[in-house]
Amino acid sequence: MTIAIDGYSSCGKSTLAMALAKELSFIYVDSGAMYRAVTHYFLKHDVAIYNSIEVERALERVNIDFANIKGNNICFLNNENVENEIRSMRISNSVSEVAAIGLVRNKLVKIQRLISSNNSVVMDGRDIGTVVFPNADIKFFVTADKDVRTQRRYDELINKGKEVTFREVQQNLEHRDNIDTTREISPLRKADDAIEIDNTHLNREDQLQLALSYIHKLQANC
Repeated sequence: MTIAIDGYSSCGKSTLAMALAKELSFIYVDSGAMYRAVTHYFLKHDVAIYNSIEVERALERVNIDFANIKGNNICFLNNENVENEIRSMRISNSVSEVAAIGLVRNKLVKIQRLISSNNSVVMDGRDIGTVVFPNADIKFFVTADKDVRTQRRYDELINKGKEVTFREVQQNLEHRDNIDTTREISPLRKADDAIEIDNTHLNREDQLQLALSYIHKLQANC
């Protein structure tokens, strides 16, 4: 079974995806972390993202894996734990540009589809239900009020010890939303058959139970 979850930055889609994977004993694939890992590699090695030859060569040296460590989904880049590094504002400020590169998307989509070929998965991102898994068993599109999204992201970063202002986070989300929704390749949009979940006024458990109600209904009809 494949569950696709799409939505804007900091709308809670990863939180929902991880909770569903745990509840259903599915594999969780954090596609956003994959794009962040590639961004981390490009910044670290000064890859010119508008030079297709440089990008292609760099991607040949990129290997991304996930491991569950003490209940946490950890991203590894070339066998190195980069989970903390890829969540920084530096990566957040560049990831949308990297994710808009066709060569990058093609490589990561292949990896994502390979992971799901023999497993039941929950995957979240921005084009999962429209491009990666257009035939997913069930699709969700998660959204929330922009100010609520900003507060959630700000709180998350502050709790991790990051020095940011509310306005910096807000500007970052606005920037990413613009790029994600207007890029030529695989722009963020709600799939025609996706179920929309607005979690502006929902807590994590409410959101989980709402999604599960749709999934259980689907399973009962199969």
